[in-house]
Amino acid sequence: MQPLKGITVVALEQAVAAPFATRQLADLGARVIKVERPGSGDFARHYDQRVRGLSSHFVWINRSKESLTLDLKQPAAAAVLMRLIHHKADVLVQNLAPGAAARLGLSYEALAAAKPGLIVCDISGYGDDPARPGPYRDKKAYDLLIQAETGLLSVTGTPDGAAKVGASMADIAAGMYAYSGVLAALLQRGLDGQGRRVEVSMLESLGEWMSFPMYYAIDGAAPPPRSGASHATIYPYGPFATGDGKAVLLGVQNEREWAAFCQQVLAMPTLAQDPRFFSNTARNEHRDALHGIITASFAALDAAQVIQRLDAAQIANARMNTMHDFWQHPQLAARARWTEVGSPVGSLPALLPPGNWDDGAGPRMDAVPALGEHTDALLAELGYDDAAVAQLRAAGAV
Repeated sequence: MQPLKGITVVALEQAVAAPFATRQLADLGARVIKVERPGSGDFARHYDQRVRGLSSHFVWINRSKESLTLDLKQPAAAAVLMRLIHHKADVLVQNLAPGAAARLGLSYEALAAAKPGLIVCDISGYGDDPARPGPYRDKKAYDLLIQAETGLLSVTGTPDGAAKVGASMADIAAGMYAYSGVLAALLQRGLDGQGRRVEVSMLESLGEWMSFPMYYAIDGAAPPPRSGASHATIYPYGPFATGDGKAVLLGVQNEREWAAFCQQVLAMPTLAQDPRFFSNTARNEHRDALHGIITASFAALDAAQVIQRLDAAQIANARMNTMHDFWQHPQLAARARWTEVGSPVGSLPALLPPGNWDDGAGPRMDAVPALGEHTDALLAELGYDDAAVAQLRAAGAV
């Protein structure tokens, strides 16, 4: 099932946030036309060459798109883009520098008069609303910087130092809110026939995800401490070493689980009544002592034995997987979550996006495009003949 089939998205996008949003739309069947710079394209194409010569970021978030190269500094290329938007687009998504799209005549206000059903989604670091620009509007915003500004770094890492989250949390958060915002705007357009502007900032998106530690520190209270891979406020909850040199993660959420953990996992039933550990607050206050007891018990067991005991006691647990382990995860294999997509370097493995349709139909999973791969076909679709295309190429406009 592809519920967005027939919807066309034009994307002036780069890096992660906007491409992540539009790839979700493509997964649901939308036609996504990605506008890139001639010669270089989206700079995420050049982050690395880890995927058989292609960039890992680019492969992840750019499948099922068409690549159109335009040098928007040239009037002829800008005219192509305007024709594309006016004749084809249901949605325009952009994450250019603040104000750049407006200077190109691509603001919602500039486009809506001629195309009132158009949805324009603007993604920025700190917010790009002319009515409320804020002092940070024009600051450059990369994922790590937004992790710092929202306080995510301050609660991530160990007591000895902060740590960046290993995935692009700020970009992904903004991309998901842009995606859901576009879906909501499409639903509303189905009711009133009107397009609208969807404006999303990375700061506000990741800020929403930071609400637990923010509330924890309300009224000047101490924030959650940096606690490595352990939970900052629940204990025991995190990794514990086993006798075979591995680690098992576990989480005890309530007093019933604590009693079961003491009896069935540690074989120390009286520990449940120890006043140092009688509640989560007490266990959290005495986590060093409890950590020593748990690791001493686990030292006589290998990881498989610990997991077996935890499963029998119905205590949540997980293996400390590496990326190589995750490639081989048995649950993904059992649920047939792997497929393949095409690319300029051949077929590549890909995870199916989350969610299953009960009609058995899958998402759209088309190829990762080469730079400018669809330029000639799109120009022909827009009515440019061979001579006009040759003229655009000679001028370097495409």
